[in-house]
Amino acid sequence: MKTFDLIVIGSGAGLNVAVGAAEAGLKVALIEEGPMGGTCLNRGCIPSKIIIHSADVAETIKNSNLYGLHSSLKKVNLKTVTERANKIVDSDARSIEKNISSGRNPVLFKGYGKFIDKYIIEVNNEKIKGKKILIATGARTFIPPIDGIKETPFMTSTEALRQTNLPKSMIIIGGGYIGAELGYFYAAMGCKITVIQRASLLLPREDHEIASLFTKIWKDKYNVITNAAVTKVEKKRKGIVATVKIGTKTKRYSAEKLLVATGVQPNSDSLNLKKANVKVNERGFIKVNRFMETNVKNVWALGDVAGIFMFRHSANLEADYVLNNILRKKKAIDYYPMPHAVFTNPQIAGVGLTEQEAAAQKKNYVIGKAFYKNTGMGAALAEKDGFMKLIVEKRTKKILGCQILGPHASILLHEVCVVMKARNGLDLLRDTIPVHPALSELVQRTALNVPL
Repeated sequence: MKTFDLIVIGSGAGLNVAVGAAEAGLKVALIEEGPMGGTCLNRGCIPSKIIIHSADVAETIKNSNLYGLHSSLKKVNLKTVTERANKIVDSDARSIEKNISSGRNPVLFKGYGKFIDKYIIEVNNEKIKGKKILIATGARTFIPPIDGIKETPFMTSTEALRQTNLPKSMIIIGGGYIGAELGYFYAAMGCKITVIQRASLLLPREDHEIASLFTKIWKDKYNVITNAAVTKVEKKRKGIVATVKIGTKTKRYSAEKLLVATGVQPNSDSLNLKKANVKVNERGFIKVNRFMETNVKNVWALGDVAGIFMFRHSANLEADYVLNNILRKKKAIDYYPMPHAVFTNPQIAGVGLTEQEAAAQKKNYVIGKAFYKNTGMGAALAEKDGFMKLIVEKRTKKILGCQILGPHASILLHEVCVVMKARNGLDLLRDTIPVHPALSELVQRTALNVPL
């Protein structure tokens, strides 16, 4: 039986640890069944943002009359749009595998790994032993137990990112991040979407003021049904029919395609974790402490399978700490402040507490708000709805959270992230001189509007 200093299961953010440990002199095994690079590269943030850029261009064309330009979107070649994304990610995945395979360390094992003892993994009928083990197997789409779902063809994000023919219509079950981003893409391409959301708002984890406005904007543009539950799906000759319960009423919706975007479940169930005595929570996410350690000594977990934050940037951060904690003196992970963005139209970004979280925690806070339309660049963009809000602790002026809805929200947010990290944010935002008339004026104006 081959013995390694470290076995890494999963080649997303786990790859960072595998390569870093190998460079430090540890003998490393890397186990990966699918394409190298994990969810983000192959079926997540990278390909989705490439195709969403096409959606952004399409929306600009459709709205060009706002700027005195009369144009129209004559044709969408979905195959070209999705193949552009997938050629990039497939090439990157092959390049990573080639580079790993051509070296002697890490040693790549292509296949599924599962525990057969605390520090012994079986992969491709071969047993290997690890003095240390990292589990970084990610997550996959959760498929709800809807009547007829097993007999009905449907897409998850994986298939939706690789479609080559544009459907005329699509039912999307779920109004979270994935449903919103892919719904925006397909709608911008010309597909008629119907979004069915169990909650009262789309993107319900966002600040409620943001989520409420986003939901209103989408209901004005698309067919969005909230407070609704899909009870049955079935294949019909011309497509898919979904039976939906809305309050006490039941309605049927038809479309050419069905997309299931109802959250994720961790890829922990195939690892045979009981053999290693690694504990999971009630949803199957691996339990870790503030050092990313599991309950078993010298076994770590990171990324979506640990379920703390479900972002690639958080997984990369966790990988940095795990690598340090394997090689050097342990350090507890510092997530503060963890930003995120939703690449829809309108775009959304947030960091820190939402207003409802600040209220629930009984923070003594005040709100500062500014609208895009009241800035020079916001007016140039003809932005009507967008705004930014800061949630600030009244006594200390500490920025508790920031929420943005509008163009380039994901970029504007980072100025706030930097000053939050410095723990001295509000006055810095107020005193920093923004370029006029850049959108960054929105950040300063929001800070100046905090009533302190």
